[in-house]
Amino acid sequence: MTISKIIRTTSLFVLMAISLPATATTIVPETATLKDPVKTENVRVQQLTQRLEEIRSMDKSGLTRMEKKNMRKEVREMKKEMKALSGGIYLSVGAIIIVILLLILLL
Repeated sequence: MTISKIIRTTSLFVLMAISLPATATTIVPETATLKDPVKTENVRVQQLTQRLEEIRSMDKSGLTRMEKKNMRKEVREMKKEMKALSGGIYLSVGAIIIVILLLILLL
């Protein structure tokens, strides 16, 4: 093998190692009663959005530093939970460009 082939192969593996975790999602097995979890998830998403709206409409000027910090943590956790409930595969623009470049180089 020549050095250029080794560099290409190594860069391919490095780029795949970087881009694959960004596109990974959790696979949830389907259950026999599919409608019940969907309704539960929708209710949970509605509860989370309602709580986020409550937090946004609050007057935060009277809160202490620790209360604000705890509120920020709560908002971050709610957003993570909402993102997990929404599902789907998210690809960044950089990951798409890398995949296209790799396809061009390999083909």
